[in-house]
Amino acid sequence: MNPNDRLAAFIRLGKIVSYLQSTYNHDNSLVLNPNELKATEELSVAISSAIQNNPWFTVQNMDQAINGLSVLLQEEALERWFGQYNCREKQKINRVGVVMAGNIPAVGFHDFLCVLITGNIFVGKLATNDRFLLPAIAQVLIAINNRFIPFISFTTERLTGFDAVIATGSTNTSRYFEYYFGKYPNIIRSNRNSVAILTGDETSEELQLLATDVFSYFGLGCRNVSLIFVPEEYNFGNLLEIFSDKPELFNHSKYFNNYEYNKAILLINSIKHFDNNSVLLKEDASISSAVSMLHYQFYNNLNEVNQWIVLNKDKIQCVVSKSPEINGSIPLGKSQYPDVTDYADGIDTMDFLLNL
Repeated sequence: MNPNDRLAAFIRLGKIVSYLQSTYNHDNSLVLNPNELKATEELSVAISSAIQNNPWFTVQNMDQAINGLSVLLQEEALERWFGQYNCREKQKINRVGVVMAGNIPAVGFHDFLCVLITGNIFVGKLATNDRFLLPAIAQVLIAINNRFIPFISFTTERLTGFDAVIATGSTNTSRYFEYYFGKYPNIIRSNRNSVAILTGDETSEELQLLATDVFSYFGLGCRNVSLIFVPEEYNFGNLLEIFSDKPELFNHSKYFNNYEYNKAILLINSIKHFDNNSVLLKEDASISSAVSMLHYQFYNNLNEVNQWIVLNKDKIQCVVSKSPEINGSIPLGKSQYPDVTDYADGIDTMDFLLNL
């Protein structure tokens, strides 16, 4: 395949993923060939299997993940992004091992896209908690262009036979990755979280958008907001009320077990907090928060928040705010819908792969 063939295949994949979303609205405007139709049906089965295998992968979360892929694979954005790189025919095709986290559905898709669109071979190490979705998406890509077959493989065992590595995990596992993969060209990502800066004049609609940033995937993703900055004397009333309207949290046993456990710890230790029966808010400077908890910090002016962001940039995945004064921020409600140009940890994966 030449570079344009690979790009065209992913553009087609984006249209099929959008078709999968649109089937809920009975929009059958896209015509699929028999292989694509079969692979898309198998993807629907894989989505059901993923939901049954992992209690954190609810129907709502799977819908959001598929919708996120359709946003990521929009044709104009893909063409513009791809055109920024010199994706010439490769003299050497490298086998790139990709160790994927299993915290949210198909979390390794962007690496999958980058490895294949640069003409390299993707060797995916699947997480136990997310072993169905990406292989099924790969089969849709193969149905679009079967020349991808020798370029894609998956394993649940130890990675072997690779030339370079992209590995994503926790802070602890990243140390293991550094030890084991350090002699290979690599991108190794550790745990990050996201933060939001509120001005105090957010509307109810904007706080609803923030709730999406906080609660999507039960807060398990690196793009989930786990720490909010609020001005001194901030009134939490409206935020707590809006954040309480989350029956999907209260009715989810694993999330609610975390909520009850963390609430007990706060009460036993007489730690001041807010509680709306859905989430616990605690004043804490830590960027990472436990499931069912949201940390907050007060600020006096936005300049000091910008300085804090610079000092903690290696721990932050993205910054959410409506204020134009916050450097590098994205709008409320957008943290879970990254553009194709939004690289995890700010490391340009395409540049890394094209220079192997």
